Amino acid sequence: MIEESFEAKGRRQRLVSGLREKGIADEAVLEAINRVPRHLFMDPAFLNHAYQDKAFPISAGQTISQPYTVAVQTSLLKVGKRDKVLEIGTGSGYQAAVLIEMGVKVYTIERQRELFQKSQTLLVSLGYRAHFFLGDGYEGKPQYGPYDGIIITAATSHVPQKLLEQLKPGGRLVAPVGDSGSQVMTLYTRTTENDYEKTTHGHFAFVPMLPGISNGNAK
Repeated sequence: MIEESFEAKGRRQRLVSGLREKGIADEAVLEAINRVPRHLFMDPAFLNHAYQDKAFPISAGQTISQPYTVAVQTSLLKVGKRDKVLEIGTGSGYQAAVLIEMGVKVYTIERQRELFQKSQTLLVSLGYRAHFFLGDGYEGKPQYGPYDGIIITAATSHVPQKLLEQLKPGGRLVAPVGDSGSQVMTLYTRTTENDYEKTTHGHFAFVPMLPGISNGNAK
């Protein structure tokens, strides 16, 4: 990992304190967020805003999620060390870094070639080891499953059955479900081979999840 300034570390600690005040209680998640240098996942133009609890634009018309959103999704997964998690939508790589800091084995899919290359290069340079795939998130990666957790980091009108089937019994899938504008954070827990329990956890806003692979700048 690279050397960091005391200023960046201090801003991150204040961010974590703010997340705790907003109700994030999972200390493992908070500790992971406190260790990830979020400013390195953003355009330098937003450097002074890196530790505000806000989403910001990144390449290819996408965004880096608000830290509170990352904390909520990660907390809902309830994963531990050596658990396997499939991430749908690598994006900036920030969410993957948080999971890796928690000791999770991350398998991450990105459909945008530009983001796939940028996030992989950045994560590797920072010492974060994950399994990276350029592909269609709707298909998942069944050959590496089943997974303890699956996290979808884009808005989807429905959760693909193919992804639910890639969960282990007791596994959890977290996704923002709904149309453009606002989605409901939804948790699916696989209770038996054919049954899933569904709970909802508030409203959020994400960019849309689309099928296929894109080589351009629009998703």
